[in-house]
Amino acid sequence: MKNMKKTVLGVTMALFVAGTASAATVTISNNIATSETWTADNLYKLTKQIYVLPGATLTIEAGTVVASTTDAGGSLAVARGAKIFVNGDKDNPVIMTSTDDVATWTSDAGHPSGGDPKTGTWHVGANEWGNLTIMGKGLISASHYGGLQVSDNTKDPSGLNEKQMEGLTDADYALYGGNDDNDDSGSISYLSLRYGGKVIGLANELNGLSLGGIGRETDIDHVEIMNNVDDGIEIWGGTVNLKYISIWNIGDDSFDIDEGWRGKAQFIFIVQGYSVDAKQGSGVGDNCFETDGAEDSDAQPVTTTTIYNATVIGNPIDGDGGTVWRDNARVQYRNCIFMDLGEKLVRPDGNDGDGANGYGYNGTLSFADTWTTDYTVTSTVNACIGCKVGDFNYADTLYTVQTSGKLAEITDSVFFRNVHADAYTDSDTYGVTVNGGSNTTKNNVVISGSDPANAPIVSITRGSLFTSTSESKGVLPVESIDPRPANEALTSADAAISDGFFTPAAYRGAFSASENWLEGWTAADAYGMIVAAPVASPTPTPTPTPSPTVCEAESISVSPSRLTLKEKKSGEVTVTVTDEDGCAVEGEAITVVLNKKSKKLMNVSSVSEVTDENGEAVFTVTAKKKGNATITFKANGLIARLKVKVAK
Repeated sequence: MKNMKKTVLGVTMALFVAGTASAATVTISNNIATSETWTADNLYKLTKQIYVLPGATLTIEAGTVVASTTDAGGSLAVARGAKIFVNGDKDNPVIMTSTDDVATWTSDAGHPSGGDPKTGTWHVGANEWGNLTIMGKGLISASHYGGLQVSDNTKDPSGLNEKQMEGLTDADYALYGGNDDNDDSGSISYLSLRYGGKVIGLANELNGLSLGGIGRETDIDHVEIMNNVDDGIEIWGGTVNLKYISIWNIGDDSFDIDEGWRGKAQFIFIVQGYSVDAKQGSGVGDNCFETDGAEDSDAQPVTTTTIYNATVIGNPIDGDGGTVWRDNARVQYRNCIFMDLGEKLVRPDGNDGDGANGYGYNGTLSFADTWTTDYTVTSTVNACIGCKVGDFNYADTLYTVQTSGKLAEITDSVFFRNVHADAYTDSDTYGVTVNGGSNTTKNNVVISGSDPANAPIVSITRGSLFTSTSESKGVLPVESIDPRPANEALTSADAAISDGFFTPAAYRGAFSASENWLEGWTAADAYGMIVAAPVASPTPTPTPTPSPTVCEAESISVSPSRLTLKEKKSGEVTVTVTDEDGCAVEGEAITVVLNKKSKKLMNVSSVSEVTDENGEAVFTVTAKKKGNATITFKANGLIARLKVKVAK
């Protein structure tokens, strides 16, 4: 067992012997005031709401399991000014779940949990523990209208606006919001959140993953939420970006946006279903995407975002609108799949119930106008008088996500088996579809009929129809799925720009034809809900040697994307250049760009390298002095950035 601080107040360790392995169950009962690491050779149990306090960092190793009991309902909250690093990987994800879930895992005496994390049985459940909440210092649009009024909240983006996070009970550490859109709350990779959530009261719930005022320097990718009593992911303001997100069987909204989120998202997978009856909501999925623009319609910033490559699988019986729009939200959905929706693809909601007056209020654009207005138009509501370019509350600084198109869009997408009578009513009105047909100007395709042979995914199997007990809503549960694209989803007219975050994927939906990124680390895979992609038989090499394929540089990436070094120490990074189909580009020159600050903190082995036959070039980074910096790699007009932290 790795070295641990056994004297930390509020941490108890119960050792047990399982075969030849010794492990510990670590009970977490007090807040985390100093930096610590949770390791894979222990099982962690939260006894209540646990807070990572300002100035502290919690690091969670790959393969670590956090399992709380149903009665304790423990949750984990990262306070503003604290950080969390969830360092899971594809083979060893970090799992946060309930002990009821762990009890279904196949017995494994060598694992601290007593079971194999890559096994288990799905059950109708939620509300079995708490959740993960992270709070940051990014701008939010909370004003005097919503929640707890703190300090002098205003309707203009003053940076003073802060708010208490819903579902949290310690007001001292539950505030989020500020004036730093570049705030860094850490990173999350390969995290599975299962059977969580809690309903405390009206508009006061724990979601699967709650993000309040998180800045764009925070990295979040490969996160799964399986079964939650309230929303899957809810984002309140800030600028955080998300990639490779899977959300299954949520009792309310799967992907909920509030208070002026201005980040980006790509590769989002949503499966609407059933979790459990609760005091609020029916347990049957409500909206797939719920987008609120601001806490109050005449506040800034408003939600302005671009979402690429979502695959949305609805519940075709009751509930689940595809996209719901409120309070001046400006969202671009591109290269997506929407199928089996039980309600409308597009549903405008002028009043969100918070006293706001929706689109068109106080001189803002009407909902219809957002579909025809160019992305360059910024909100003029409570515009900052006298603000200069570069000021945090200047419009051109606030709204930098959208780079083309209209303020509101659903483009280059496929719609299939959305058979509700009003499925396309509003979509037709706003030009997404035309009388249930295709709109060539939007590159959208409506597939008529319901023949599975025409589906935009490879396969889906549903179980028997049943009815939820609280509101008598019908559910057709998804039992297994191969979500890779098929038919009209195999190609797209356009692809995302290569901007260091987006991947220019030339297909529709969240998956490529050759890869299902859910395999290996998710609960969905462990429970047998994922149909594995067949392994192709090797093709014999033809006798005549074909001419080598010439690939042009269309994508660049750096691995790892974050690097932590001690002073005077070195680390290697690999920069890879490919075309849009993943073909390696050999002989491409990669140049290194360091800004003034970065030059003081580190050295890079070379200012330029040429890619090998694998499309790769290796650089050595040597730390000089403490600080945070960024290295930019350029090739053929493409850019990839490496974030480096140098510690003593």
